[in-house]
Amino acid sequence: MNIIEATAPWLTVLVAIPFVSGLVLWLVPQLRTFARQFALAISVLVLAGFVAALATSFDMANAGTTQLYESYPWIPQIGVSLTWGINGMGAVMIGLAVLLVPFVILAEWEDFEAHEDSGYFAWVLVLEAVMIGLFAARDVFLFYVLFEAMIVPVYFMIGRYGGTGRVRAAMKFLLFSLAGGLIMLAGIIAVYAYGQGGSEAFILDHIQGTLRLSDTAQMWVFLSFFIAFAIKAPMWPVHTWLPDTAASASTGTSTLLVGILDKLGTFGMIAICLPLFPRAVTVAAPVVLTLAIISIIWGALMAISSDNLLRLVSYTSISHFGFMVMGIFSGSALALTGSILYMVAHGIGTAGLFLIVGFLERRGHSYLISSYGGWQRVTPIIAGTFLIAGLATIALPGLSGFIPEYLVLMGTYSVWPVVALCAVIGVVLAAIYILLPYQRAFTGPKPDIEVQDMGGREKVVAGGLIVAMLALGFYPAPVLEMVSPVADNATIIPVTVTDNTQVSIEGSDK
Repeated sequence: MNIIEATAPWLTVLVAIPFVSGLVLWLVPQLRTFARQFALAISVLVLAGFVAALATSFDMANAGTTQLYESYPWIPQIGVSLTWGINGMGAVMIGLAVLLVPFVILAEWEDFEAHEDSGYFAWVLVLEAVMIGLFAARDVFLFYVLFEAMIVPVYFMIGRYGGTGRVRAAMKFLLFSLAGGLIMLAGIIAVYAYGQGGSEAFILDHIQGTLRLSDTAQMWVFLSFFIAFAIKAPMWPVHTWLPDTAASASTGTSTLLVGILDKLGTFGMIAICLPLFPRAVTVAAPVVLTLAIISIIWGALMAISSDNLLRLVSYTSISHFGFMVMGIFSGSALALTGSILYMVAHGIGTAGLFLIVGFLERRGHSYLISSYGGWQRVTPIIAGTFLIAGLATIALPGLSGFIPEYLVLMGTYSVWPVVALCAVIGVVLAAIYILLPYQRAFTGPKPDIEVQDMGGREKVVAGGLIVAMLALGFYPAPVLEMVSPVADNATIIPVTVTDNTQVSIEGSDK
C-alpha cells in the first residue's frame, strides 16, 4: 500500500469532536440556552483543527497518496477496521465541509425558536462528524456504515425542522437513501466474497486490483455501487427526491445536503468505482455519459420552468452534477481534475444561493419568484449577492465555476467530442435559469414594501462565500495542485475496442 502514516490521530479527533459535542448539546439541558454559540464555537474549532492538520502533517508534494493514515481493528473476524486517510481530493472535500458548517450555523442563527435550536444545531454537529468520516474513510465497509448513518441526522433535520411538506419530503429522502444503501450492500458483500480476506479485507488501498471478478461479475458489483452513488449525486432518472427535499427543508439543511452530502455520489464514483472496477467503468462509460447529458439538459430546463427558488437551485444542481459525472467517466485526467474542482466550486456557489434565498424569504415570506419584483430597489445587497452567487454557478470568468467547467468540457472534448458539444447546451441554458429569475424577482418598479436589507451577520455569511468564489475563480492553483495527482492516478482511459468488443484499458501507474 502506498500510504503515509499519521503522526497524530488527526482524523479520529476531527470526527470525534463534533460528534461528541452534538451529543453533549442534546443531553445537557444547561447548554441549550447557548446552543447557537456552542455549535458555532465547535464548528470553528473543527475548522481550525483541520487547517492545523494540513499545515503540519499533509505533504502537498504527495497529494495523490493517502496521508494522515490511521487504522484500528473494529470487526477483525471479517476484516473491518476503522481506517481513516485522505489524499488531495479527500482533503479539499473535508475542507469544504468544515468551511460551510460555520456559515450555515450563522445563517440559521435566528431561524428556530429557543426550544428548537439546540436540537437542530446538535444534529448539525453530528452531521459534520459523519461528513468528515465519509470523506476520510478508507475502509469500504466503514464508508457504507457512515453512508447509511448520514440518513439519520438529515431525516430529522428535514422532518422536524423543515417547512411545508417536510414530513413527505423527509420520507421520500429516507426511502431513496435506504434503497441506494440496500443496493450498495450487495456490492459490499461481493467485495468481501471476491477479495482476499484477512485483516484488510475492505481497505481501499489494499484491495485495489485484487478483486477476483469476471467481467460480468465486475459489472454487476460496479452497478451496485454506481446506482447508490447516482441516487445521491443526484442523476437523472433517480433525482426526483432532491427538488421536494430542498423545497421543504430549511435553507441551512439544503445547503449541507446539496452543497456537501450530495458530493458523496461523485466522490464515491472516483474513490471506489474507478479504482475497484476499471473494466466495468470503461464498458459503462457511454451509457453513463448519456445519462449525464440528460441530467445537464433536463435539470437546466426544469430550473427555467421553476417558480420556486429552492426548487430552481436544486434543479440547477442536477444539471451541474451532470457535468461532474461527465468529467468522471470521460476517461480524461483533465476532465476528472475539473470534476473534483467542480465539486468544491458547486458547494460554495450553491451554499451562497440557498442561504441568500433564505435571507430573501425572511423578508418576503415566500420562495415563489412570482411573489417578488423590483426588490433590487428594496434590498440591493441581497439582490447583488444573489446575482454574484448565480453568476458563479453559471461559470462566469473570474468566479469559482469557470475553471472547473472549462476543464471538464475541454477534457471531455479530447475523448468524447460529441458528448462535450451536447453539454454546451447546458452552458447556454444556465444563463437563462439564473438571469431570468433575477430579472423577475429583483428588477422592475419598486414594490410598496419597506424591509431591512442584510444585517451584519448575514453580510458575514454572504461576504465570506463571495470571497471564496472569487478566490477559487482567480487563484485555483492550490486546489488544483491537491486534486490533479488524484485525477492522474484514478483516470481510466479507453484505448482500443477490438472486433470482439473486448475493451483494453490503461490506467496511470503512479
